[in-house]
Amino acid sequence: MSETVKGPASYFPSIEKTYGQPIGHWLGMVAEKGDMKHMEIVNWLKAEHGLGHGHANAIVAYALAKKG
Repeated sequence: MSETVKGPASYFPSIEKTYGQPIGHWLGMVAEKGDMKHMEIVNWLKAEHGLGHGHANAIVAYALAKKG
């Protein structure tokens, strides 16, 4: 019996399928944003890379939690 992935990581398979990039690609881009705030990065991903709000939010939440 495998564990169900919960939280932001549960979006990762859909994000990879929808945007054609591995999650590492997006996490690396978020890491380069330094001290930007959560919603600033979410809005940047949406405006510059065409991500939907939920997908962008999941990537940023995951990346910032790991950085934390």
